[in-house]
Amino acid sequence: MNETAMSNELPDCTALALERRGSVLHVTLNRPDTRNLLDATMVQELLAVTAAVRGDRSLRTLVLRGAGGTFCTGDDIRGFYEKMRDEVPASGATDPVVRQNRAFGDFLTAMNELPQTVVMLVEGEALGGGMGLVCVSDIAIAVCDTQFALTETGFGLPAAQVAAFVVQRIGLTAARQLMMTGARFDGTRAGQLGLVHEVVPDPVALDVTLARVLNQVGRCAPGANAATKEILFAAQSRPQAEVLDMAAMHFAACMRGPEGREGVAAFLEKRPAGWIERTG
Repeated sequence: MNETAMSNELPDCTALALERRGSVLHVTLNRPDTRNLLDATMVQELLAVTAAVRGDRSLRTLVLRGAGGTFCTGDDIRGFYEKMRDEVPASGATDPVVRQNRAFGDFLTAMNELPQTVVMLVEGEALGGGMGLVCVSDIAIAVCDTQFALTETGFGLPAAQVAAFVVQRIGLTAARQLMMTGARFDGTRAGQLGLVHEVVPDPVALDVTLARVLNQVGRCAPGANAATKEILFAAQSRPQAEVLDMAAMHFAACMRGPEGREGVAAFLEKRPAGWIERTG
């Protein structure tokens, strides 16, 4: 796939490295010296990236990974310690800790609901908020010896913003066991839990598997993928009849739109659809 210049609409980042290759945006958590801790700067930049790409229909896939052989070691505990030394806000005033913590939930929601397909490559460690981050991917690929854990309660803190996303991903029973113990487990176990979708033997295999997955995503119509994702999320929270009505509207819009016409024509003419992309 030929590399193209990064969109001017993407934000300037210091904690992230951004590289656009055709319809794929590669986002790297780029603080290897901290093992890619989710400090306030990184969270704000991630939120800015999701806002920038949401409406870009030329972008079909977002790939997220960590620099330095580690995905993400989660929360910035040293930053928490500094916050603890701040003056307690006056009665009735909003605690800035509340705003900062809630901002991470806003980012997780935004990433979770992106119309693009989100692929995460996980190696080294995915701890605390890093594991929560894995839970908002469409497709997660992990090296078998990656270490996962929900570490918050070991620091005297609840697994606050990530809790709902972990439950959605692996179910209440497994989430309770992992959160109440902070137990570590490896990539193989993560695959068994459904936290990740594919488990590979080593980092080299991550990129091989990514190329295959990008080819699979490239066979799907991007508008149809976006509509399908919206239907899936609606099915979790809205009445079934309402979801079915919405799904029928999406189906009609796609069928009468350019993707539907092209997809049916390509099938009848026994040729690849025009939207198909291959990585090589």
